Amino acid sequence: MLKVLVPVDGSANSDRVIDHLMREHGSGEAVELHLLNVQIPVDSGHARMFVSGGDVEAYHREEGMQALRKAREKLDAADMTYTWHVAVGHVADTIVRLARELDCDRIVMGTHGRSALTHLLLGSVASEVSRSASVPVMLVK
Repeated sequence: MLKVLVPVDGSANSDRVIDHLMREHGSGEAVELHLLNVQIPVDSGHARMFVSGGDVEAYHREEGMQALRKAREKLDAADMTYTWHVAVGHVADTIVRLARELDCDRIVMGTHGRSALTHLLLGSVASEVSRSASVPVMLVK
């Protein structure tokens, strides 16, 4: 069975990735899908002075679930089985680490995330994952 890690961020590009996977694997081919949303950690000492660790965890989980919502709805409607994950950390490193931990055969992700500004400021997550992953990375435009 093919194990596929699918990082999603709630963007239109993530939706296209899910649509692609549904076309490619919706025909009954055995695939184990793992949806992943990675939240950037709240590292500010000032924020941590006023917000409890539990509240920060709840915030990350809520934001992650919101980012996963559309992908989950599409897969549920297509009756495709998947597992979802919300993680906190450096986005590219976390994607690569989870793919390794889950022993995935492939990572399928979009070429761009939520905004061009984020892409310019933080660099391309897709490029970082492509360079760092030990498994094939399929990019969906």
